[in-house]
Amino acid sequence: MPESRKAPVEHDNCIAAVASAASSYMTAVDTDWEATDSDGFWLKRLYEDDQRGERTWLMRIDPGACSPPHTHEEFEQVYVLQGSFYDQDRLVKAGEFCARSPGAVHSAASDEGALMLVIYTRA
Repeated sequence: MPESRKAPVEHDNCIAAVASAASSYMTAVDTDWEATDSDGFWLKRLYEDDQRGERTWLMRIDPGACSPPHTHEEFEQVYVLQGSFYDQDRLVKAGEFCARSPGAVHSAASDEGALMLVIYTRA
């Protein structure tokens, strides 16, 4: 594997932005899970660029956790890596994908727990 010529761009344990024509790396397993505003929902910030309105997170939902109805200003994409979660419409299992328009009211809960890749982009 080739050696990296540039150091990764990192900020507060996440990649803050990727410089033009550069690659950035992080080891998510070495970062701690952060609590969110909803009990039993945790995140690891993988990438964030506030100027572009982009965020990529790993999100974990504890078994039995439930988040009340809420919205996001951004377009939300969710890919379930392990377990499952459900919203007001259906169960979303490992290997399945869900996308939500900005402002879409939704809930989230999990009986068995879940690990998900969540991507937000500015509308």
